[in-house]
Amino acid sequence: MSEPQLTEYQSAVAAIMARGVEWEFDPSLVRIRDLMDVLGEPQRAYPVIHVTGTNGKSSTSRMIETLLRERGLRVGLSTSPHLTTMRERIVIDGEPISEEAFVAAHQDIAPYLELVDGKHERRLSYFEVLTGMAYAAFADAPVDVAVVEVGMGGVWDATNVADGVVSVVTPIGLDHTRYLGSTLEDIALEKAGIIKEGAVAVLAQQPLAAAEVLLRRVVEVGATAAREGIEFGVLGRDLAVGGQMVRMQGLHGAYDDIFLPLFGAYQAGNAACALAAVEAFASGAPSQTGGDLAAATRIAAGEEYSGGEGRLDPALVRSAFAKTSSPGRMEVVRTGPTVLLDAAHNPMGMAATVEAVTEEFGFTRLVGVLAAAADKDVTGMLEELEPVLTELVVTRNSTHRSMPPPELAELAEGVFGADRVHVSERLDDAIDRAIELAEETGEYQGAGVLITGSVVTVGEARTLLRVGGEGAR
Repeated sequence: MSEPQLTEYQSAVAAIMARGVEWEFDPSLVRIRDLMDVLGEPQRAYPVIHVTGTNGKSSTSRMIETLLRERGLRVGLSTSPHLTTMRERIVIDGEPISEEAFVAAHQDIAPYLELVDGKHERRLSYFEVLTGMAYAAFADAPVDVAVVEVGMGGVWDATNVADGVVSVVTPIGLDHTRYLGSTLEDIALEKAGIIKEGAVAVLAQQPLAAAEVLLRRVVEVGATAAREGIEFGVLGRDLAVGGQMVRMQGLHGAYDDIFLPLFGAYQAGNAACALAAVEAFASGAPSQTGGDLAAATRIAAGEEYSGGEGRLDPALVRSAFAKTSSPGRMEVVRTGPTVLLDAAHNPMGMAATVEAVTEEFGFTRLVGVLAAAADKDVTGMLEELEPVLTELVVTRNSTHRSMPPPELAELAEGVFGADRVHVSERLDDAIDRAIELAEETGEYQGAGVLITGSVVTVGEARTLLRVGGEGAR
């Protein structure tokens, strides 16, 4: 029998995937700069809000995009990695581009890919190609503004060929240490690379070591710092059905009675960063600080950010946040028992997840499903999970990075004890087993399942549980 013919969309995806795996990190912008040059510098056709950090990047990017669209702007959004379909990485007008548009975007740049490949020892990577496609698609649309999440780090990330007028740094922790460095200072230095001359740097609350690096970068390049907890932040929050009610201080005033349909204090913090970023964008480019001692003194003294008329319509803010979604982040996909999906993939992210689960859900019996990459701090994640899980089912996802279940089980037993750990070789079997374990007491309202460990794990679980559709965000 002959092999089935791939569709044009499947062929485009296969061509991109043939360029290697996304997490291969080559610290160079030479190839992507060459690509942007032959494409006519599409990343300079619109202002960019650039987002980096260790945790919360995608959620914050989505909130920024929603706020901007609520203001009547046409917005491009680029996030990574994707949960279900590669098209999620290029979003225009709030929707992933169609298969036809994805094919067209790939075909438009394909001749230039060959041209750039021929100039270098290494071909353009998987992520570089998708970055080029996103920037070109946004220029062709055209969009009024693009919200761009880094793939990894900052300085050498392919997205950093753009100069963000607003640079957002979400909380920094230890992750991707093989590529970004083994200390908070190293990682912060890499992520600080997206802060450009004259930009507004919206900084989430950071460990002191990371904050010092970021503020040093702000002064060096003549940017303006807006810091969570000083210039903006969460003033109060209360639990609500399906999320939380939040009061926030923005850069230009307070905003009350905001319903955020997401769980956890960390999501309220992400929302505050998103609000500050859009306020900064709305107020226009601030005057440069000049990078001198006086600027450093102003920052150290905690003087308030001032950048013009940037206060947003409170009704608009409420409406935008009420529409916010963040698939795969504390996402409830089933009830009776409750099944939660969360893409936490490092100890810092898992700690935030555990805090949110404890605060938001009154589980009397919570069973975990964990599949994580072998190069992550898996023991650290297990230690965060242990106090809230009754039992744990360890498994794997479809990537070769996924830790083999027997190896993961050995680590888990060292934290949970052998009697609380179960092993399933396949994710679908692991989910079924976890639901069975959660249902053992028959107390469905108090029982839950938490599926976590990586974005890939959550994406595959969404498919198995038939959440959303092929184009779900």
